[in-house]
Amino acid sequence: MTSPLHSVWDAPAATPPPPERVWRDWVLVAALPVIVVLEGVLRPDLPWRVLWVVVLIGLVPTLLWRRTRPALMLAIAFGVGSIGTVATGGDPQLVTTAYFLILIYAVVRWGTGRAILAGAGLLVASSGLSFALQPMVELGDVLGALAVVTATVTLGAAFRWRAASRARELDRIKLVEREQLARDLHDTVAHHVSAIAIQAQAGTAVAATDPDAAARVLHVIEGEASRTLDEMRSIVRMLRRDGADGAATSTAEHAPGPAIGDLRRLGGTHPGGPEVDVRLQGDLDAVPPTVAAAVYRMAQEAVTNARRHARNATRVVVLVEADEGGVRLDVRDDGVPAASAPPGYGLTGMAERAALLGGTCEAGPAPEGGWAVTAVLPRTGWSA
Repeated sequence: MTSPLHSVWDAPAATPPPPERVWRDWVLVAALPVIVVLEGVLRPDLPWRVLWVVVLIGLVPTLLWRRTRPALMLAIAFGVGSIGTVATGGDPQLVTTAYFLILIYAVVRWGTGRAILAGAGLLVASSGLSFALQPMVELGDVLGALAVVTATVTLGAAFRWRAASRARELDRIKLVEREQLARDLHDTVAHHVSAIAIQAQAGTAVAATDPDAAARVLHVIEGEASRTLDEMRSIVRMLRRDGADGAATSTAEHAPGPAIGDLRRLGGTHPGGPEVDVRLQGDLDAVPPTVAAAVYRMAQEAVTNARRHARNATRVVVLVEADEGGVRLDVRDDGVPAASAPPGYGLTGMAERAALLGGTCEAGPAPEGGWAVTAVLPRTGWSA
């Protein structure tokens, strides 16, 4: 078996799977018998017209299973038609036999590779039988029939390829959205949960000796938990765009993302953690929302990593500069990097965010000590 035939033979059924039946199928099955009877009445000169009218009407229901059982329905139709051809000594002269083309189309559009090859064999065998019983066939009729069958097969293959291509594109989009969701979940929830964990550890340490400090820690934990819930609700609203609540859907679609100015909320000193100093420079209002959200998420992740992994860190500096060339983010701490910490999803997410906007993101030990995260997002290609 040659390679092209082998690839067709092993081809699976079309994706996505077809619907079993749609309303058009019932309209087709209801209309075809009427058309067949009408043609039989209007063409009394045709031989065996009553027999062929009965046969064609009896084969109409095969159209209802043409998507789910295309090869079987084509075999039934061609088998019964061939028996009728042998019994009457010739092909039916009714134009309505053209609905067999729907079955040919269905095999190519929905069937497996084996079904397609089996259908081709049935078509060749049926054509050979017709030529054998009618040796005086005009060349023009043969070429016309071949052109019609070729067009039908081509249409089936084209629609099959287009549907498969669309399915692959949808799968790719779903994968991108899953990666985006994973980044958002990691950058938001992990940030707040890490802060809660750090504050809880600090509260545990001072609870016995300084109840007031423990109370302050609990207030910080309460604030972080509230922000975590807000972030989670925002993500859930974005995921429920097909929900029944139209107002909630509209709010989610138009809800503003985090801006660079929101980075100021990361600043300050919290018990048990380093001081975070946020510095914003340049024309930040001109930064497009997409870029601003990316800068915010990357800075948020970098600060979270510094709080979790930088040993003995007392200070984290977040510097954002915007100019005509783009935006530069620089996050540095003065702690001791954890040499044995395995690379996590956070660094991967930051690099992916920068790459999607045509920028770069680098993270590693700084020459003067501590850990540094530097991201540069270009101005080229920005759209407000």
